Amino acid sequence: MCRSALRSGFPDARTALSVACEMLGAVPVDFVALDFETANSHASSACSVGLVRVRDSRVEDRARWLINPPAGHAEFLPFNIKIHGITPEMVLHAPGWAEQLPALREFIGDDIAVAHNAGFDMGVIRTACAETVTPTPKLRYLCSVQVSRKTYDIASHRLPLAAAAAGFGEFSHHEALADAEACAAIIIDAARRHGAADLPALAKATGLRVQQLKAIPLKL
Repeated sequence: MCRSALRSGFPDARTALSVACEMLGAVPVDFVALDFETANSHASSACSVGLVRVRDSRVEDRARWLINPPAGHAEFLPFNIKIHGITPEMVLHAPGWAEQLPALREFIGDDIAVAHNAGFDMGVIRTACAETVTPTPKLRYLCSVQVSRKTYDIASHRLPLAAAAAGFGEFSHHEALADAEACAAIIIDAARRHGAADLPALAKATGLRVQQLKAIPLKL
C-alpha cells in the first residue's frame, strides 16, 4: 500500500483540505471517499484505487495502491492509459483484486463510502468481486455527483468543476487519490451548506438516500 500526498499549493492534500474546512466552518462529518481507475471499459479491470478517510471533516488517513486486473480483462487500452497514465508494466507485480480486497474492506470499515459518479465505482467493486469470485462488501454509499447537483448551481457537475465549487483548487484529475480528495471536499462542503451533521442527514437534506451495495446474482 502506498500512502502519498497530492500536488497542491499546500504541503500536502490533507493540509489543504483541513485548512479549507477550517475556513469554511465545516460540520464534523465522517466517511470514506474513494476512486477507481480502470485498464479498459470492463468494470472489473480496476488498476488503481485511492481512499481518503474523513473524521470530523478532516482527512485522518489516505491510501492508494495499484491493482493487477483479472486475467480475462487485463488489457490496457490506449484511451485509458492516456487518461490515468497507468501502464501494464506498472501493475505487473501489484496485488490482484482478491489479494487487495481485504485492505479495501479494512480501510472503509463501517463508514459510508462516497464517490463521484458512485455507480461507476460501486460497479467496479461488484463486477471485480463477481469476476474473481470474492464476497462483495456490504457497503453503504452516497454519490457526490448527485449531492453536487442538489448543492451547486454550476454548468457541469464533473469532478473538477464540482470540487472548485466546494473551494478545492486544482488537482491531478484521474489520479485516484487526488480524485478521492476532491470528492471528499465536495461532501464536506455540501454538509456544511445543508447543515447536515452526518451523511444520512446530508442525503435527507438533498432528497437522496444512502444506498446499499449488492452483489451481482450468481448465474445458476
